[in-house]
Amino acid sequence: MEKIKIILDCDPGHDDAVAITLAGKNPAIELLGITIVSGNQTLDKTVRNALNITQHLGIDVPVYGGCCEPMVRKKIVARDIHGESGLDGPVFPPLERKAEPEHAVNYIIRTLMESDGDITVVTTGPMTNLAMALRMEPKIAEKIKQIVLMGGSYGNGNVTPAAEFNIVADAEAAYVCFTAGVPMTMVGLDVTRRALCYPKIVERMAKINNRASKLFVDLMAHFCKTQKETFGWEGGPLHDPITIAYLIDPSVLKVKPMNVRIDIRSSDSYGRTNCDIFDYLGLPHTADVAMDIDVERFWDIIEENLRLYD
Repeated sequence: MEKIKIILDCDPGHDDAVAITLAGKNPAIELLGITIVSGNQTLDKTVRNALNITQHLGIDVPVYGGCCEPMVRKKIVARDIHGESGLDGPVFPPLERKAEPEHAVNYIIRTLMESDGDITVVTTGPMTNLAMALRMEPKIAEKIKQIVLMGGSYGNGNVTPAAEFNIVADAEAAYVCFTAGVPMTMVGLDVTRRALCYPKIVERMAKINNRASKLFVDLMAHFCKTQKETFGWEGGPLHDPITIAYLIDPSVLKVKPMNVRIDIRSSDSYGRTNCDIFDYLGLPHTADVAMDIDVERFWDIIEENLRLYD
């Protein structure tokens, strides 16, 4: 079976860390590079987190630092959820790995332009890096096989009533990506909030007893605690890994094509993903939007992939 080539653009982040874990060893995935953006924490911290994760798990994939600021708006971070480091909880050994000297935006452009149009770009943070790449070299739009993003919602947000964090953190960047004419799958809060990492899930993964499962347990100890404090849930929603799980096994999600527009004009609804579920407007479909998730299959994918590590 031909592997799915991906660039993973992320802002680690506890759930990003699990997404990296899934993409790093799965035989269906060829992880070409990891590009990093400011989001869950500032860029220096998200880059360091990516390097710690890849070094700890033995994932031999280059890491590229990217944009440290949104395209237009003032920067925000998710310190309340991910802590001061952006990855509070796990304790890593001394860091020896270093990020590549090339900027993430230049790497994305170069890699896509040299490709055969067979690369999927997965974004699990603000879409700044990809949007800047599309603005610097619009020809890459023809080279992207598809974009799979964690972001948005056809219902309520998680930063404002209207907006989800990854979109509201740089709505102008999301606007650029959603209007680029690239095939897109949007994995929003509507499905990710159903993948709650309850204590029984943590116990299940702990029984694997390898370095990946131990990291998962350490990650979830902090992540589930802050999610309960913020939202009242007994388990943290594991947002970002669902993008990778979907590439591994598309049956994990049910999606529906529709027109999606990013609100960059209003104040109360800035960053909202306006999803025309019923085709009221009769506009062209711009994204496949995740509507439902097979939660049991998702956790099976998590377990199967944790077991791939030593």
